[in-house]
Amino acid sequence: MIIDAPNLNTKAKDNNTYDAIVVGSGISGGWAAKELTERGLKTIMLERGANYEHIKDYKTANNNPWDFAHRGSVTQAERKQRPVISRGWGAYEPIINAWTDEAAAPYTEVKPFNWWRSYRMGGRSILWGRQSYRWSDLDFEANAKDGWAVDWPIRYKDLSPWYDHVEKFAGISGSLEGIPHLPDGHFLPPMPLNIVEKDVAATIKKKYGRHMIIGRSANITVPHNNRTNCQYRNRCWEGCPFGGYFSTQASTLPAAVKTGNLTVRPQSIVTKVLYDKDTKKAIGVEVLDAETSKTYEYYAKIVFLNASALNSAWILMNSATDIWQDGLGSSSGELGHNIMDHHYNLGASGDVEGYDDKYYYGRRANGVYVARFANIGNDKRDYLRGFGYQGAASRNGWSREIAEMNIGGAYKDAAAEPGGWRMGIGGFGELLPYHENKMTLDKTVKDKWGLPVLAMDAEIKDNERKMRLDIVAEAKAMLEAAGVKNVETHDSGHNVGDGIHEMGTARMGRDPKTSVLNGNNQVWDAKNVFVTDGAAMTSSACQNPSLTYMALTARAANFAADELKKGNI
Repeated sequence: MIIDAPNLNTKAKDNNTYDAIVVGSGISGGWAAKELTERGLKTIMLERGANYEHIKDYKTANNNPWDFAHRGSVTQAERKQRPVISRGWGAYEPIINAWTDEAAAPYTEVKPFNWWRSYRMGGRSILWGRQSYRWSDLDFEANAKDGWAVDWPIRYKDLSPWYDHVEKFAGISGSLEGIPHLPDGHFLPPMPLNIVEKDVAATIKKKYGRHMIIGRSANITVPHNNRTNCQYRNRCWEGCPFGGYFSTQASTLPAAVKTGNLTVRPQSIVTKVLYDKDTKKAIGVEVLDAETSKTYEYYAKIVFLNASALNSAWILMNSATDIWQDGLGSSSGELGHNIMDHHYNLGASGDVEGYDDKYYYGRRANGVYVARFANIGNDKRDYLRGFGYQGAASRNGWSREIAEMNIGGAYKDAAAEPGGWRMGIGGFGELLPYHENKMTLDKTVKDKWGLPVLAMDAEIKDNERKMRLDIVAEAKAMLEAAGVKNVETHDSGHNVGDGIHEMGTARMGRDPKTSVLNGNNQVWDAKNVFVTDGAAMTSSACQNPSLTYMALTARAANFAADELKKGNI
């Protein structure tokens, strides 16, 4: 890998010219770099954050709890610097510096919006939840069948071989279940359910015909592609020194580097795509150096935007404004619209009796998954689409409240034994692609580099509110049916962005009048510009979307390489 230092003479075009430019180094950007370089294209990856090296930069990954100055808590100064992250679980001492400095890179909340950003090499591929599920035609056909938004330009058959491709490389552990709307894939051996989860799953299957399975996770369970299998430390968000889960650093970046075709330039904020109105193609990108604030231009035959759903659309909005007032790709009126997420922060949990002689070992970096059952077949609800659940059963540890006296030998003896079992599940619901859920440029507010920021204007609506009532009620009913006691429900509300699954700002479609991208992820207005991150999504389903981003990216990158070879772009 070459860390690029640009030629200070920006007119020296030959020194800054590549076959392909990839903007962003997260899950989809890493895949774009891997596929393009393996096809022989000289590629530069531009990352707006600092370099972040595998193993070397995982500074806390082997720390003991007592090695942290604040035992996991963050300071008030850190909370002030990252107020959005401090609304949720991300305000945690080992990873607080992984999140973007919000004072340097603010945004405007027209409506409350929780935007989780990590500006560094690898992006959120270090921090993601790793749950990896295929979509089915239940999802790809949903808009068309419901008469909602626009139809996806692809179906499961178009993406199935690319799901195969990315699963085989990334390493997804899981079980073969034969669920039609949650297709099986190429799995490494599954992590085991514990005894309580097995029994609850069996009861739910018998009473409801529903599927509670082990999560399909990008944690490898056997050595894979020169990576050591998961060590059951469950500290993935700090970076895994073993490469036990899929990340850019552990997986796609080494593969791209191996080709000798990759150049990487960190600290590079791409501010616009450079567009030639005569050829109707992009010729490259403009870059603002995050450290020096100097501007450079890089040139290429194809450009892949993988800066994340919101930032990829931001780049398009700032591009070719002399031709389209609202930016490159805005001719349909859909750029920046149709923001989606998965709504969550709700579910149920309770006590499980009768298993005090049972335990488990290790800290499994995975949990159970309850596949969608609402609005499938004969099941009809008073809202569209559906939801799934994620959760786990576990035993309380030494930090629980202990009935014995809180001092002395009896207390110490009790603390040395595990407490009772608990089981909990939390819902993830589909958010519909509302045109009015949008982002715009707020030119009255500038970031540290003098660039306009995004104004976020998105919310859940009646469809999601009805679904949330069902998510809580069904969770409670299933747990109680399985014998869980003292079941309590919770719903702490949802701001769009909470799910960390932003989607839809540059959606795919069949018609340039109603979509930003075509069925190959090309911008209708510039066929050599591809967008393959969450921006491209036409609907959100209820499954975690990252595996679909990977498959879309691999598919588009190979299509781009083929088209380039044919001279079509």
